[in-house]
Amino acid sequence: MNRREIVLAGTIGGLVGLLLISWALRSLFVLPLRDLDRRAVVLREKLKKIQTERQNFFTAEDHLKALAPRTFSDAPDPAIARSGEMLTRLISRARLEGSDFTRLPISPIKHPGASEVGWSVQGEGALTQVVDLLFSAQESPYLHRVENLAITVGEAPGHVHISFRYLTLVLDPSPDVARLDLPDRLALDSPERHLLDGITQRDLLRPYIRRPPGAPENPAAKPAAPRTPPGPETFKVVSLSEWNGKPEVHVRDLTAQKTLRYQPGEAFAGGTLMMVDYRSLPLPGNPLLQSSSRAILRIGSAFWAIERGQTLADKRKLNPNELPPGIQ
Repeated sequence: MNRREIVLAGTIGGLVGLLLISWALRSLFVLPLRDLDRRAVVLREKLKKIQTERQNFFTAEDHLKALAPRTFSDAPDPAIARSGEMLTRLISRARLEGSDFTRLPISPIKHPGASEVGWSVQGEGALTQVVDLLFSAQESPYLHRVENLAITVGEAPGHVHISFRYLTLVLDPSPDVARLDLPDRLALDSPERHLLDGITQRDLLRPYIRRPPGAPENPAAKPAAPRTPPGPETFKVVSLSEWNGKPEVHVRDLTAQKTLRYQPGEAFAGGTLMMVDYRSLPLPGNPLLQSSSRAILRIGSAFWAIERGQTLADKRKLNPNELPPGIQ
């Protein structure tokens, strides 16, 4: 081997040695440093996520603490009782008869972090007073929602039949806060209430009845027809209420324009009132609709049912398989 070959071999060996040394240094220092950088980035992302979740938690906690005083209670049963008392007060405040309204509690509906409770309200009254009731319920200072509102023409002139659901929340878990009776947000003589006067002044729900041709200008001048005793079709079941565990049947005398009350065990519709059945069943004659309640009476050995909204003439005989469990 000559001198030139020796120099060339030494040069190649030196390059190979440098490559081996750089690879070893990279394995010993560069790769661990890069792995540490990747771990640091992951840890920073996790820390940022934890900080964001912690901030959101405290924000949500402050929001719940602000909402908790506007709830009725931290348990479903007291919340149902207190909201029912408030609805009774609102009905009286609107100058409506409490006996003309049915208030049925709604079973708690569980949601993440809260339970939904409330009342299903049905009744009849003058249009102005019904608007006052709806306005007071909607503007209630408590945490609530008014839904499923339905208004139809009532039996008496200027009266309407109303049904709606008043729902509120029970927080679970509920922050430990002091709950006080909240004052009404708006009065019935407030400017916000007067914005609804157009509904009552124009009587939008009263149907227009055209005078028949040849009708006299003064109907009172016509000779009065002989008065006949009112039949069962003139008595309409307008409410099947339950308050403090005692059911009542409210019947509207369409002739005398007054409401009669009955309780189980009393004489009713030619028989004896046995109970009020609150099962949700298909409406007789229209199975696409649901009937939420009905009066059960006994005439002789047979049992009969009258749905809410029907007259006493619409009572139907029940088969043995249709009887509620309390009677079976």
